[in-house]
Amino acid sequence: MSSKSYLRHLGGPLLRAVTPSLASVLAAFVVLPLPAAAASDDVTDYAECVALVQQNPALAEERARIWENRGGDVSAIHCDALALTALKRYAEAARKLDALAHDRRITDSERRATLFDQAGNAWLLAGSGSSALQSFSSAVAASPNDIGYLADRARARAMLKDWSGADADLSEALLRDQNRADLLVLRASARWTLNRKADAATDILRALELYPDYPAALVERGMMKYSVGDTNGARKDWKKAAASGQGDAAQQAKRNLAAMDSTPGK
Repeated sequence: MSSKSYLRHLGGPLLRAVTPSLASVLAAFVVLPLPAAAASDDVTDYAECVALVQQNPALAEERARIWENRGGDVSAIHCDALALTALKRYAEAARKLDALAHDRRITDSERRATLFDQAGNAWLLAGSGSSALQSFSSAVAASPNDIGYLADRARARAMLKDWSGADADLSEALLRDQNRADLLVLRASARWTLNRKADAATDILRALELYPDYPAALVERGMMKYSVGDTNGARKDWKKAAASGQGDAAQQAKRNLAAMDSTPGK
C-alpha cells in the first residue's frame, strides 16, 4: 500500500476531522446566558429545561415546543435547539439557532455571535460545510476578535476542502495569539495538504515547544513521518499519543496503530 493511500485509510490530517463531538456542542449550548423567559405548566425555567435535556431529550424537546408555543421567550427556543441537537436532529437545530441569532430580541453582539457559532457546529454535525461556513462567518462578523470563531470557520473550510481558506483563518487567529498549540497543529494539517511541508513541520515543532508531548501534534507529526517512509518514527509518535489517553487525538493514534499493524510489512 502506498503512503498516499495508507494516509487516506488512516483518515488523513487532523483538520480533516472537522466534525465536533456532540458532547462539546452540548456543553457550549448549556453555558450560553439568555434572558429569563415566561414559565409554562410543563417547564419552570431554562435551567430546568436544560436539565431535562440531559435526562430525556425527547421529552425536553416536546416540552420546550409547548413552552415556545405558549409564548416562551428566546430561552424556550434555545432549549428546543439543545434538545434537537441531543436527538441528533442537527439540521433542525442549526436552522433554529441561525433564526434565533437573527432574532431582534438578541441585542448583545457577543450573544449573537455565540448563537451563530453554535449553529455552525450543528451544521458541521449535519455534514453541511457550506451552511456551517455561512454561520461561522456571521459569528466572526459579530465578534471579529474571537479566535475560536476563526478556528471553527477553518474547520468548515476544511470540510469544503478549501485548505487555503482554512490556512488564512488559522493564520489570522495565530496573529492574535501565537502560543496556541492547538491552532498550530490545525494549520500544520492545512499546510501539509497544500504541500507546504516545511511550513507545516515548523508549526508542529512550535506546537511541541509550547506543549511537549502534545497528543494532537504527535498524531500529526506521525502522519508526516509516515508519508516520507519513516514508519518507525510514526509508530513512536502514535504510541506516545495513544498512551496519553487524551480525547480524540489518542483515539486517532490508536486507530493509526491498528491500521499499521494490520498492514503487512509495517
